[in-house]
Amino acid sequence: MGLRRLVFAEVAKMAFTDTPLDELETVGYRLYPGNTPDDLEDVFRKRAIAEEMIRLAMGMDLRDYGEYIPVTDGFDNVDVDTSIFEPPLVDVIKFACEACPTRALTVTNNCRKCMARPCTNVCPVNAVSIGKYGAVIDQEKCVKCGRCQRTCPYHAIVEYDRPCASVCGVGAIESDEMGRAVINHDKCVGCGRCVVQCPWGAVGDKTMIYQLAKALKQKDKRIYAIPAPSYIGQFGAKTTPEQVRAAMKQLGFEDMIEVGLGADYTTLHEAKEYLERVPEEIPFMGTSCCHSWTLLIQYKFPEMKDYVSDSGSPMRYTAEHIKRKDPDAIVCFVGPCTSKKVESITSDVKEYVDFVITFEELMGMFVAMDIEPSEIETEEGEVESSSSARGYAMAGGVAAAVKEVAERIDPERDIQIEGANSLKECIRMLQMAKAGKKDGYLLEGMACEGGCIAGMGTIASTTRVRKAVSSYMKESEYKTPLENELVDNSLKDFS
Repeated sequence: MGLRRLVFAEVAKMAFTDTPLDELETVGYRLYPGNTPDDLEDVFRKRAIAEEMIRLAMGMDLRDYGEYIPVTDGFDNVDVDTSIFEPPLVDVIKFACEACPTRALTVTNNCRKCMARPCTNVCPVNAVSIGKYGAVIDQEKCVKCGRCQRTCPYHAIVEYDRPCASVCGVGAIESDEMGRAVINHDKCVGCGRCVVQCPWGAVGDKTMIYQLAKALKQKDKRIYAIPAPSYIGQFGAKTTPEQVRAAMKQLGFEDMIEVGLGADYTTLHEAKEYLERVPEEIPFMGTSCCHSWTLLIQYKFPEMKDYVSDSGSPMRYTAEHIKRKDPDAIVCFVGPCTSKKVESITSDVKEYVDFVITFEELMGMFVAMDIEPSEIETEEGEVESSSSARGYAMAGGVAAAVKEVAERIDPERDIQIEGANSLKECIRMLQMAKAGKKDGYLLEGMACEGGCIAGMGTIASTTRVRKAVSSYMKESEYKTPLENELVDNSLKDFS
């Protein structure tokens, strides 16, 4: 079990068992009890990293490393049963960062110092020369075009980058004066890819685990879990939705309502909006589900922010559905990524969504309470979402769902759709849209390759979850939200 999940379990257990918070000072020693000379330097570092992860898991900021501050400093302020989340969401633990080299091309010992020397011939800035033992790249001249790498017949030239920066599609990972990673929060879209990519555990994100666990203990609170469609397959290959529901109830949740229900609402809203606005008001329309995608447009393409659908996200609609029926309900979204934590404090969502945790954080809570979903005996449950809504979990699913409904409403429309999954691909697609090459299109953007099934907070392989979601789509009685009996009929009236 990874350090993150161990920390999540420890923090959740403290809340569930009313353990004095002062005992969190010893968590690092419980997780890393080594005391031999060979591992002393390593174990001290691991304990220190664990302490900072604990603070993040409690929803707190990292400490200032220039002075002594107890790990428990400020714990009293977060010892509550309501969310205390405030940005920044993701941050770097400075002393844990290895100050990895930034992006560069380098020559390995595979170089044969061949006579053809294609690497020197293709370099546009003459940065490649031949030395005593083979090719040499002048890093001061190199523009990282990669031509030398692509042309080498021995594949002797490799490109490397610091792991966190290599997965950041918006260039939010920068460096301080010591070469350590720094997150530019004016660029960060909260996808969290850097968190799971860093092999040193130097990047972390805040959680709401502790406050949620405190709330779940309160018998007078009715807390509903709303898992994203990508929850299928996360908690065991054969674990059923009803077993996950039962596990949630064992934690203290009142019930579980799939966010697929909210996805059906989003499909109807976006289909109607597309038919009304494109091309009369806007040249194309972007989907609204992935919050990192919408933040990307706000930060990098502000002139196109009005082209994103005004529809609420499935998370928002599901929570709103619950609170219409139970105004005193507390709603916790359980999903595959961290950006939903940022969305949860936006003006149009915060009144509906009270907590947000990832699948990995939920698993930490299951571990804390010794709950194994796959071992719970249950009966078959109610169908809450359509097949197309369940497909929201995978790249292309949102646009496909909206297109199908829109074309059923207006059979004369032939809607062109295109999707991008990864922030870099999203930027390329938006650049083409800006140039007028996507007029009339419905554009779907997903920050993660493969869609939500590959989010940073997932705990199962993308391949396994893709198969599980595809199978779950086939099991629904409803093909689209137009058939879903749980969706308000007023939304299905397009007359």
